[in-house]
Amino acid sequence: MTLRQRDRRTPPGQVAAEAHPDAVTRKAFDQAVQRAAATAMPTSGPLVDSFGRVHTDLRISLTDRCNLRCTYCMPAEGLDWIPSTHLLSDAELIRLMRIGVTRLGITDIRFTGGEPLLARHLESVVAGAAALRPRPEIALTTNGLGLARRAGALVAAGLDRINVSLDTVDRAHFAEITRRDRLPHVLAGLDAAARAGMTPIKVNAVLDPKITGDDIVNLLHFCLQHGYQLRVIEMMPLDADHRWTRDAGLDVDQVLEAVGARFALRRDAKPRGSAPAELWQVQEGPDTPAGTFGIIASVSRPFCGSCDRTRLTADGQIRNCLFATDESDLRALLRSGADDDAIEQAWRAAMWLKKAGHGINDPNFIQPDRPMSAIGG
Repeated sequence: MTLRQRDRRTPPGQVAAEAHPDAVTRKAFDQAVQRAAATAMPTSGPLVDSFGRVHTDLRISLTDRCNLRCTYCMPAEGLDWIPSTHLLSDAELIRLMRIGVTRLGITDIRFTGGEPLLARHLESVVAGAAALRPRPEIALTTNGLGLARRAGALVAAGLDRINVSLDTVDRAHFAEITRRDRLPHVLAGLDAAARAGMTPIKVNAVLDPKITGDDIVNLLHFCLQHGYQLRVIEMMPLDADHRWTRDAGLDVDQVLEAVGARFALRRDAKPRGSAPAELWQVQEGPDTPAGTFGIIASVSRPFCGSCDRTRLTADGQIRNCLFATDESDLRALLRSGADDDAIEQAWRAAMWLKKAGHGINDPNFIQPDRPMSAIGG
């Protein structure tokens, strides 16, 4: 295992080739396990960190590529993609999922990107996850492009739930934010997912600086009319250009004010648990559909204390936090012939070293080199 910070000279989204020979990787792995063992890291049972958080939710990025160029995520010209030889194969992914489910207690698997629908093997790895016992719940986060023609096959492979990224139902705003005029294709993908039986369907909207209160209100109206659940997400410092600023765009209070002026809002009474979203029951009028509205405020209202997520990048790195600057190289272990015991302990050591929080609000916070597209949401 390698606990490392990526070379800052490497372009965002690209991992330096052959940066970690097997011998170095093995030595670093042994040292990390020794350090973890010295601090009483459990070597069996649930996947825990030193603060007692149990990690049952595995986020797997299948690719760093995307067919949109959202201004808060990726430059117009795109990025230098991860070399294909560094991407995990189907067999490697399924092996890691099996270790996660059968040895570490993973109960939920979410496939992300980049854009996971660009991964040709998506149905294959979904089926591989569905074949695991105990069977995990399987979800997908996508921008919806191409979903209209694949929704049925994904459900047949075993996909349970879907989140579709959609920031506005204003076609001009959509094209401005994504740099692509593709809103009708996203809406068709949502409709196909509903017809294929994926429920609940969640819509993720990022509070891009271009988004207004009217965009959120109209998007919520659209979601309620179609039975989708809207989740509004604060912008996070994970853009490839590193131009994020704390005061960009709407804040949570402004969103609630805009929504509350048009809709009846009532806090959801259910315990939040490890869920990232604060939930409200929402209804536009007494004779209109009611639904659920959520806000994911990672920056202003962090929920690190209940985080249950462990992340696997498309090139086989374990990240114990979305904002981590260190990674743990499972790909090198896989390809050097390591057995399941070694991989399990490397994974455990990576999560054991997870920090108490992401530190965004600390004055010395350092934005990760990898952008969101190369980490997975």
